[in-house]
Amino acid sequence: MGVVGGSDVLMVGRKLVCMASNQQTRPNIGELAKDSASRRIGVVMGEIGGRVQMRPIPGGREWDAMPDNVVALSAREELSARLATRNGNSRVGL
Repeated sequence: MGVVGGSDVLMVGRKLVCMASNQQTRPNIGELAKDSASRRIGVVMGEIGGRVQMRPIPGGREWDAMPDNVVALSAREELSARLATRNGNSRVGL
């Protein structure tokens, strides 16, 4: 299975399959994700009561996000978030 022409079209065998936006998987526990409503990036910690718990990458207080607002990061967003965290850690000697 490979991606052909964009993230919404997959090549399965010899068939092109279009994915509906609701078929895209949400990030799993422990993965980085973006809460599109608050525009915050964090680590998915779990899901309770129909809400996704997220925590800032360097740690801190969790916040709740609606599941439909939690989306996977693009490669660029993930790299930027990880780099910002690393730079912040180096400033405080970690």
